[in-house]
Amino acid sequence: MKNKIKEKVQSLQGEMISSIVDCVKIPSVISDATENCPFGENIDKALRYTLSLCESLDFKIVYKDGYYGYAEIGEGEELIGILGHLDVVPEGELESWEFPPYEGIIDGDKLCGRGTQDDKGPTIGAIYAVKALMDLGIDFNKRVRFIFGTDEENLWRCINKYSENGEEIPNYGFTPDSKFPMINAEKGLLQVFLNAPGNNDIELELGNAFNSVPDKAIYKGKYVDELEKELSKLNFEYTRDDEKICVLGKGVHSAVSDSGINAISRLAIALNNIEVKSNAIKFIAEVIGQDANANNIIKNCQDEVSGKLTFNIGKLNINKEKESIGVDVRIPVTYKKEDFVEKLVAMASKYNLTCEEYDFLKSIYVPEDNFLVQTLRKVFESETGLDGTPHSSGGATYARALDNCVAFGSVFPGKPKTEHQANEYISIQDLTKAVEIYALAVYELLK
Repeated sequence: MKNKIKEKVQSLQGEMISSIVDCVKIPSVISDATENCPFGENIDKALRYTLSLCESLDFKIVYKDGYYGYAEIGEGEELIGILGHLDVVPEGELESWEFPPYEGIIDGDKLCGRGTQDDKGPTIGAIYAVKALMDLGIDFNKRVRFIFGTDEENLWRCINKYSENGEEIPNYGFTPDSKFPMINAEKGLLQVFLNAPGNNDIELELGNAFNSVPDKAIYKGKYVDELEKELSKLNFEYTRDDEKICVLGKGVHSAVSDSGINAISRLAIALNNIEVKSNAIKFIAEVIGQDANANNIIKNCQDEVSGKLTFNIGKLNINKEKESIGVDVRIPVTYKKEDFVEKLVAMASKYNLTCEEYDFLKSIYVPEDNFLVQTLRKVFESETGLDGTPHSSGGATYARALDNCVAFGSVFPGKPKTEHQANEYISIQDLTKAVEIYALAVYELLK
């Protein structure tokens, strides 16, 4: 049966890629709510498209008020959940993209576009994994439910609404929204604003999202000449176009912010060095600097299960009314939120900054001896020959929505994670292999 499943997945590859391309063409970035679209019309279009696709593949579908939807197959008391999201982060600067972000261009083995890796590509891939089992007449003596979220990149109001509505919670499951072999521990996710009174001396509007390390920070104003000299002295990379300076960094997901270069932090350091007066800039420069582990706030915050705390300056807005820093923190699983917040508030107050919580997601940990972990690990190791020992992550996936859920793929070890970056893509060959693994995993879970 294993070979038949893999052959069936291969036969569905063309249809699967075409479906992903159609979904990528919908620019499902959060926008203004309308009466029937709480996160904007494009996100609603992506949700409706995916549900329509599932219906055409013989799933039973449910659409719930633009917040979420689900597609189900099978019978029985037990419910296996596969959770994915259809919203995407903004594309950022278009000139940074080799191909248009919302066209789903195929370039050799690469399927390019926003959402191809996070998370439209893997989610639709998992749908076709289950479709392969359906086509082969596999007995679905348990139910398999795909739960589609629409606000994962922001406040998780979609999955929260699923719970509030009293929807059935799966007994166990996975989300194809990370990397292989699997993530069984996810750090706590805290997002806050650090606010101060307005500033008449400087205006800045920087950063697109809490959960992205900014790769650019643009300054226009009276300090441009002094700033250029200081950036050169610091050996920080930048470009200048007349009266505009663009400080350059390295954009990565904030879950691994200590592997990136934060352009906002570098700009703040340089502005502080030339004595620009700003509470927010001074805090960033003196407390954080280029230390994405925030040792000046809480020293050596780490554990064996999930590693180090990460701290990302994702946004910085300064104007006459207000100064505001948007911060994303990933807290190791053995620490409590309060362990960090108490120290952050104390440090921020020294710079006349107040702390306003924006969002918080608790950490998760599914032990290695759990049957779900063991089943998925067995399939992964059998199909790849690689070590399937689970990893921890600073990322926030829908695995947190269930008590017995892990993040399972779709990026293979050693392969690039391009989520939240310009030129996001997924390898068609790797995705097809991941879909084979998903199909075999669901087959084993059905036993």
